[in-house]
Amino acid sequence: MTKFSDLKLDPRVLQAVAEAGYEIPTPIQAGAIPHALEGRDVLGIAQTGTGKTASFTLPMITLLGRGRARARMPRSLVLAPTRELAAQVAENFDIYAKHTKLTKALLIGGVSFTEQDKLIDRGVDVLIATPGRLLDHFERGKLLLTGVQIMVVDEADRMLDMGFIPDIERIFSLTPFTRQTFFYSATMAPEIERITKAFLQNPARIEVARQATTSETIEQRLIELVPTRKDQTAKQKRELLRAVITAEGAACTNAILFCNRKTEVDILAKSMRAHGLNASPIHGDLEQSQRMKTLDGFRDGTVRFLVASDVAARGLDIPAVSHVFNFDVPSHAEDYVHRIGRTGRAGLSGISITIATPSDQKYLDAIEALLKTAIPRSPAPEGFEISEAARQPARREEARGKGRGEPRSRDRDDRRSRPVKPHDAEAPMTPFAVTEPAPAAPAAAPQPETARAEATPRPAPA
Repeated sequence: MTKFSDLKLDPRVLQAVAEAGYEIPTPIQAGAIPHALEGRDVLGIAQTGTGKTASFTLPMITLLGRGRARARMPRSLVLAPTRELAAQVAENFDIYAKHTKLTKALLIGGVSFTEQDKLIDRGVDVLIATPGRLLDHFERGKLLLTGVQIMVVDEADRMLDMGFIPDIERIFSLTPFTRQTFFYSATMAPEIERITKAFLQNPARIEVARQATTSETIEQRLIELVPTRKDQTAKQKRELLRAVITAEGAACTNAILFCNRKTEVDILAKSMRAHGLNASPIHGDLEQSQRMKTLDGFRDGTVRFLVASDVAARGLDIPAVSHVFNFDVPSHAEDYVHRIGRTGRAGLSGISITIATPSDQKYLDAIEALLKTAIPRSPAPEGFEISEAARQPARREEARGKGRGEPRSRDRDDRRSRPVKPHDAEAPMTPFAVTEPAPAAPAAAPQPETARAEATPRPAPA
């Protein structure tokens, strides 16, 4: 069996690996590291959770061990699709490079340009960045990429989903032709294949089997809900979710709740808080400082429920999560495995509960085909009934599925952080109400009821 000590890594890196408690490399690490140390390009096909971050971080630190950083000219560049993933790579770098003199800068949105400029001007060996923020700095004339010796693209399939591929191609064109490239993707869509053929030179292809199993420590349940009104589906799902959480009682010490859309993340978190549940949202439209505060609160227990989108949750490493709730069934089968894998870690038991409606059937079929087993069905909690309010026609904002006043994206990364829908996804029919403008009321007349209603703050979603 291969050990890290067999991989010809820098002794300082091996010391850090040992101090982190690792002795045996994962398959992607054992396969990629030797080729990387030989100077070859590496094409890694692996899912999150396979140890791929260390598979490029360890050889990168070893290869950069000799040499010196120059102002505004990094020697290595790591691109990640989200702020959280970029931050996770930065944490890994700090762990494994702690016995070296290598330096890094983390360039992500939601953080002051000024502080990042200072790091770049001082000179860093490694830049870890999201594509949009990196190009923002480049276009401001704050950095040059002509000194890049090693370039890493992590989670290229997510880059594709989020619309970053044109940015990635541009960044490739700004780096030297002689660079060494480590390119990682969970899947190989035609567009990803095209990029690897264009920018990688005779890469060593390391493929780890698709993750199709879930941990035996996770108890899975599926609760099926048939909405009584299509325009009140979300509200009825929220009522069912609250009933399930109540039924779980003290066993639910904390939980991550997944939604497919950022707007639904906000709505669900707001609704839970309105019903006395300590919940906070995390998604790409929030400021980085707010996201880090939310994650710290979830880790230390001051936040019990973390309501998340898939993209924002990529790379999160929180060891003790008792429950995962799929408020929405994921449209990609692999995402189901990733989601529920947030619980039942490190030998601990965990519970995953998914709420599904008839419109989710094709996604459930894909998930169960991947798992090669059916997800056990469970009834709704005893005594659960949909409220009378949730049986009534939805208000206009709810019927649209979207309220006003949603936060606007603040940088290039946020603008592109909306995953592209699958081509076969069904677009929901949204009712559209046309209202005639009310005639002007005489000055002495009392304010119309509708105007008073508009002046009243909108209540939290039920």
